[in-house]
Amino acid sequence: MSQQLSDNVCFALYTATNALVRAYRPVLDEFNLTYPQYLVMQSLWYNNGVSLTQLSQDTRLDPGTLTPIVKRLEGKALLTRNVSPDDERKKVINLTETGYALRDKAKNLTRQLEQESKMDPDKVEELRLHCLELAKNLQQGA
Repeated sequence: MSQQLSDNVCFALYTATNALVRAYRPVLDEFNLTYPQYLVMQSLWYNNGVSLTQLSQDTRLDPGTLTPIVKRLEGKALLTRNVSPDDERKKVINLTETGYALRDKAKNLTRQLEQESKMDPDKVEELRLHCLELAKNLQQGA
C-alpha cells in the first residue's frame, strides 16, 4: 500500500490551517489586522477587561507571542493596557471605542469565510468540535 504525506492527519490540519489563514489575509487587510491580531480582538469582543494571562489562556497564544501583538493593537488605538485596580503588578486590557467599532464592521467575517469554504455549515461545526477535542486531548497528554 502506497502512502502519501496527505495520509497524515497532522499534514491535513497543517495545510487546512494555512489555507484558512491565507483566506483570511485579504479580508483582514481591510481592517489592518493580522490573523493573530484578529484572534486577540475576537477574544476581547467576547470578554473585555481581562489580564494578559486570561487573554493568553483564551487565545492559546503564549505570553511571549501575545505581548507584542497587544502592543501593536494598542498602537493602532484598538485597546488599552492599564494597571489593575486590584493588583498593580497586573495590566488590564480593554477595548477602546475604535476597537468596539471594529467589531461591528468585522462581525460577518467568519460567516463570509465559511461560505467561501463551500462546506455544509453542519460539517464546519463538526470539524470545529473535532479540532477542539483533538487539541484538548493532546494538551492533556502533554
